[in-house]
Amino acid sequence: MKPLWRWAGLVLLAFAALQLYFLGRIALMTVVDPESTTFQRSEAWRIARERDRLRWQQQWVPYARISDNLKRAVIASEDSTFVEHDGVDWDAVEKAWQRNEKAEEQAARRAAAARRPARPIKIVGGSTITQQLAKNLLLSGERSLLRKGQELVLTLTLEQLLSKRRILEIYLNSVEWGEGVFGAEAAARHYFRKDASQLTPYEAARLAVMLPAPKRFEKMPGSAYLAGRSSLIVGRMRDVELP
Repeated sequence: MKPLWRWAGLVLLAFAALQLYFLGRIALMTVVDPESTTFQRSEAWRIARERDRLRWQQQWVPYARISDNLKRAVIASEDSTFVEHDGVDWDAVEKAWQRNEKAEEQAARRAAAARRPARPIKIVGGSTITQQLAKNLLLSGERSLLRKGQELVLTLTLEQLLSKRRILEIYLNSVEWGEGVFGAEAAARHYFRKDASQLTPYEAARLAVMLPAPKRFEKMPGSAYLAGRSSLIVGRMRDVELP
């Protein structure tokens, strides 16, 4: 019995040490800009392995040098209650859960009618900007309850230690906008040949709409969905409150 308790103690100790490590990393971000994220490093390694070359475009720019148009567009598209919630938009989570349940039921009915196994559905998420940042900064891309639990802990820690302005600044400087393209400055130069501070409302909206699937939209610049959704986001931007 003693060895079992010893192993349990070691696991708890390792878990506590990991949380302290994460806490230290996030606390440091109050004054130090992160050089890279876990997601960026994994993507750079994937590209280097698959294409035998390193592709990584990124240039950190301070909050004041990122167009307010892009800030408003990203909030309007990704997380409309960003300045209000504590890191998790529980209403959005509940709606996403309901949509996923409905989609599963519809897929099961179609499969039963066709007498074939049901195909896996596309899971709709309700992640906030803070949750996305927590995942990309420090966690792997695996999907599991344990990782989601850790993501929630990191999300609440980010909200406690960093201001909304700082969270948005780090997010906009590190989020993926294409294969090997990270951050607002690299995206603005890659797609529009200009600085992130010079983005127009429509250009900012197009970048914001790309975020759920940037590598796909990078290959589809003439997408009708991209154009239509961008126009919709432009209309919502005027109502966005910035941190």
